[in-house]
Amino acid sequence: MEMLNDFCGVTRADGGVVEMTICNAGKANLLNTVVMDGLIAGMDALAQETTIRILILTSPEDRTFIGGADLREMAQLEKDSAERFISRLRDLCESVRHFPVPVVARISGWCLGGGLELAAACDIRVASKTSNFAMPEVQVGIPSVVHAALLPRLIGWGRARYMILTGAVIDANTALSWGLVDVVVPASELDREIGKVIELILKSGSQVMRAQKELLRRWEDMSLSDSISASISYFGDAFTTGEPKHFMADFFTKKAG
Repeated sequence: MEMLNDFCGVTRADGGVVEMTICNAGKANLLNTVVMDGLIAGMDALAQETTIRILILTSPEDRTFIGGADLREMAQLEKDSAERFISRLRDLCESVRHFPVPVVARISGWCLGGGLELAAACDIRVASKTSNFAMPEVQVGIPSVVHAALLPRLIGWGRARYMILTGAVIDANTALSWGLVDVVVPASELDREIGKVIELILKSGSQVMRAQKELLRRWEDMSLSDSISASISYFGDAFTTGEPKHFMADFFTKKAG
């Protein structure tokens, strides 16, 4: 594993596939300021690499994906330091949302609070049956904020209110039925399922995938009418890359064969 810094380990595979592992964050894989700073720096560095086609975000062990923000640090916060702390979590989640290629969360074990927000910021979430999810912030006296705002878009307002107001734990099958995750498999099949996702994404061209990721993110912040209008230039720009000609010619060749 290549270490970009103390908290960001990277494994590279053929085809532009990169796996980023959250390192040295303790047994529960907690997000504190130094961990978040390291992950943001790692994400920023990887975002500059034009050969990357897909990023897998994972944890070093299967018991916990991310156990949330570090309560030991948060217990010492005051108003100003609290706002600085949560701004780093916002920046980390935004680095994932705006990463130029698809980001897949490989979720095994507990996924709590800020960890669930980070997972929600990913494009695709693949979870093991051993995974559990919760937003327990209200139980320790703080509201769920920043990218908890993604949850109503993923699972609807009613279910988001239930998770955020109660702090209840939901299991992987419930998360799947609610749309919080996209695929659930036995832990032993998690990497195989990730491989299937990778294979599907790599079937498409690298430039169209980057354009589609960017457009999806823009749609999140636009009205429906603006989203439709903004899409037109992306469609036109695709024909300047050479990918439509290549992939359509390949389609007709296979059809003729």
